[in-house]
Amino acid sequence: MLVKEYRICMPLTIEEYRIGQLYTISKHSHQESDKGEGVEVIENKPHEDPVHGHGQFTEKRVHLSSKLPSWARMVVPRIFYISEKAWNYYPYTITEYTCSFLPKFSIHIETRYADNCGDSENDLRYFCSMKMGRGPLREGWREHTRPIMCSYKLVNVKFEVWGLQTRVEQFVHKVIRDILLIGHRQAFAWVDEWCGMTMDEVRQYEKETQEATNEKIGMVMPTISISTVGQSSATRSAPASAPSTPLSGDPPDFLNAPKDRPRKKSAPEMLTLPELRERANAE
Repeated sequence: MLVKEYRICMPLTIEEYRIGQLYTISKHSHQESDKGEGVEVIENKPHEDPVHGHGQFTEKRVHLSSKLPSWARMVVPRIFYISEKAWNYYPYTITEYTCSFLPKFSIHIETRYADNCGDSENDLRYFCSMKMGRGPLREGWREHTRPIMCSYKLVNVKFEVWGLQTRVEQFVHKVIRDILLIGHRQAFAWVDEWCGMTMDEVRQYEKETQEATNEKIGMVMPTISISTVGQSSATRSAPASAPSTPLSGDPPDFLNAPKDRPRKKSAPEMLTLPELRERANAE
């Protein structure tokens, strides 16, 4: 397992970011989706947790066959997707990614949003919001910009397959880092579009955009099912009401080390035993 923490600062309050995050995810998912590829929303509903209280549960399927590197496309089906389950108890969220085709692969992300400056050094340098008057984000903007917030993300990537673990876990972390940076940059770059929206308004926008995105994808029927293998709750810090990521199960046959195969009994002996050939010629 490869574990990393990401800290991403934004020139917003955590309440402003809550609206911007929902708006950005919906808009970006719609823009990046096309027929057969993109983010399909399976479920989006309110959720109550005994520890964290009221929240929102979402389940999505991320269809991305064409976006995989060539070495990954060689070992996955043509129709391939990642299952995403998220429990949003803002300002604390849990997100889990699994794939039934690769039962020993999982991503577990815990995020805490806080009103402080964190450590991030990668942000927009030229954009300026006309409505909010924030930006551009010059060098050292975190020291003098107010309001400011930080997303603290603890990301666990696990892929327990011999010979591929290190390569896959490093690749996934690189992808996650790129996605986090793009998403947060877009949230600020689109601030004039979502600034002033209420939670009800952004939820309605989310609902309409998700329906349009599903239609845009074409609702491609997957050929593999979601794994439902259980796991002890002691291995995760997620609340009891949030199902833990299925990590057990055997990998596909092609990922196992090749087994020694016995020599076929039908193999001609004269090709391997010259003395028998000489005896046959003598007769």
